[in-house]
Amino acid sequence: MSPNVILHIGIGSFHRAHQAWYLHRSIESGRDDWSLAASAIRSDMVPLLECLAAQHGAYVLETVSPSGERAYEIVRSIREIVPWDVRLEALIDVGARSTTRIVSCTVTESGYYLDDRHRLDPAQRDLATDLAGGRVTIYGAVAAIVRRRLEAKSGPVTLLTCDNLRANGHRFRDGLTEFLTLRGEDDLLAWLAENASFPSSMVDRITPRPGDDVAPRVLAATGFDDGCPVMAESFIQWVVEDDFRGGRPALEEVGVQFVESVVPYEEAKIRILNATHACVAWAGTLLGKRFIHEGMADAAIAKIAYDYITCDAIPALSPSPIDLGAYRDSTFERFGNPYVLDTNERVAADGYSKILGWVVPTLTERLAVGADLSATAALPALFFLFLERWSRGDIPFPYRDGVMDEAVARALFSAANPLDAFAEDRALWGSLAGRPEIRSALERSIEALVVALPYARPFNH
Repeated sequence: MSPNVILHIGIGSFHRAHQAWYLHRSIESGRDDWSLAASAIRSDMVPLLECLAAQHGAYVLETVSPSGERAYEIVRSIREIVPWDVRLEALIDVGARSTTRIVSCTVTESGYYLDDRHRLDPAQRDLATDLAGGRVTIYGAVAAIVRRRLEAKSGPVTLLTCDNLRANGHRFRDGLTEFLTLRGEDDLLAWLAENASFPSSMVDRITPRPGDDVAPRVLAATGFDDGCPVMAESFIQWVVEDDFRGGRPALEEVGVQFVESVVPYEEAKIRILNATHACVAWAGTLLGKRFIHEGMADAAIAKIAYDYITCDAIPALSPSPIDLGAYRDSTFERFGNPYVLDTNERVAADGYSKILGWVVPTLTERLAVGADLSATAALPALFFLFLERWSRGDIPFPYRDGVMDEAVARALFSAANPLDAFAEDRALWGSLAGRPEIRSALERSIEALVVALPYARPFNH
């Protein structure tokens, strides 16, 4: 092991194509003062942990450009595989070591259990379990790590979230603070205040679930018979607030941007790239398409996405240190990459979190200045049409949503007026729930969408 360790929780494809790759590049450049320990809090990640353990942490990353250029790299930054157990004892032991200076995580947006006010939602079953002493969420796991660090006098630590959550470091800090307060663990709150930092970060690289075709290409290109390869687009970006309590690797040497504030970068990414990504997935699914690039090739879908970004997202984000028009064009080029094979199934997931976190802020700001809401309202209107079709079993994949109450969502479409019920759902809209301007904009958008997108027609509303 290197003298300094990053314990990463949530060792899925994205982390291995992104943060682990950057550290690998640093090691390849001649630095060997940091390494990764890979872990998970969910039992369904055990096969991946076992595969990585059998390969001594190594795996192949395949990247592909919009022109179809493929590149292969054996990534070796993971030096320790932390076995999963139901009480996460091995993970907690590694997290409590004095050599573990950073604990990072990718647990998806829904893994933070935050409501529209960015407060914890104790009604969520897993969160309730951890408030009672469990260890099935990021809060339960990190609370146990912090407890053991305090007892062992292990020194300061940086808690670094790498999920697509606005102000993710600040939200994680606030969520963990509220969690520990609800559990009455004042000593841990005091320890965190003195010994921990929570830098926000913006992460970006489209990383689909690898298909069955990836491993044979990897074997042919590298000779590595990899049981858990990763595939991603060639584009990559990582912007991080430079606030680390126990030191950090010199990743600026391999392209990571360390900044005072990530706000303009994350807002552009969340509102332009993330929100549009979901829009294309919902629309493409309605048209019977499987992949993101197929949706982007449809002129009607591309126009919906272009109008949203140009008419609403860019004005809401201006002024910005980023060339937002160029960012939009780059986003379109990336989504149109036919070689990535990013599925609508992957991108369409967690719509409840995405509407509330990625779309509602733009609607709120445009509403405040009296702007026409049509371009942005098209996104939740697409989700309404998508969800309606899901409710009658008419989408070709299982829809996954970490915060959606399935019974409540199905009840929307048995209501006397499904669109009214949808527009009043606070879990989707937060403070905009029930606003007549939102209801009217949704109805106008749906009427336009069923003309623009054949097969998108909903129940009577």
